[in-house]
Amino acid sequence: MKKATAISLSNPNWEELLSDSIDSIGGDHFHDRLFFALRKLVPIDHSVVFGYYKEEIPLCLGHTYSAKQQVIFVDDYVRGPYLLDPFFKACVRHVKPGLYRLRDIAPDRFYQSEYYRSYYVRTGLAEEICYLFYLPEGPAAVISLMRLQTNSRFSAREFRLLEKVSPIVISMARRQWQQVAREFGTTPHMGNLPDDHSLIEKTVGELFSNRITRRESQVIAQVLEGYSSEAIAKSLGIAPGTVRIHRRNIYAKLNISSQQQLFSIFFKKITSVHGTP
Repeated sequence: MKKATAISLSNPNWEELLSDSIDSIGGDHFHDRLFFALRKLVPIDHSVVFGYYKEEIPLCLGHTYSAKQQVIFVDDYVRGPYLLDPFFKACVRHVKPGLYRLRDIAPDRFYQSEYYRSYYVRTGLAEEICYLFYLPEGPAAVISLMRLQTNSRFSAREFRLLEKVSPIVISMARRQWQQVAREFGTTPHMGNLPDDHSLIEKTVGELFSNRITRRESQVIAQVLEGYSSEAIAKSLGIAPGTVRIHRRNIYAKLNISSQQQLFSIFFKKITSVHGTP
């Protein structure tokens, strides 16, 4: 990755790049111009923008990947793994618009989860941060900024710099993608995404049918997302020991012995349901 030229927000070059981004609103090159401007502030390897709306498959609104990288970051992602993405879940929770680090919004055991080990590590990222915001008529959107493992994570100074321009970035992005609701399959109407956990719980319940109970669906959903037994217990209002009992019963019913096998079954099922976009 080429190192970005150090630039301050008061530098005329930044104002020129910002002007280019504003002028491109409504066209096909807005994301490219925005990425170029941000990359002049802070070194960034890649960027992707996703729109989320209720139970619809996410829409990729722009990316900087090669065709090979697109398979992992976009094509595979929208076939099902997005359901376990902490940024998608943050949209579901309707967190405040702004810039977020993945590690600050992820579940307490996310980096030990099978989603992380079996899917996310394939991206080869050192870190991912996202501008998260909401669009007219309901959809949520994230602009993801990525550093590959060959580079360091975003420093506190770099994060603060990107956070400082967050209101400008989000304002422009809202104007650019203000009509995104019309691109989803359902009839747009005002309202948020489903409640936190409800969509993944519904998916789990549908995939495993009558083999598991509703409570077990809740436990499976949070295990897959990367929550510890203690965090699941707190969320569901039960004892950690009860969560562990549920996990043992689930594994027995599904004839498996590990979280890895649980994720493998889940991933195979959701990809066969969604198919190739």
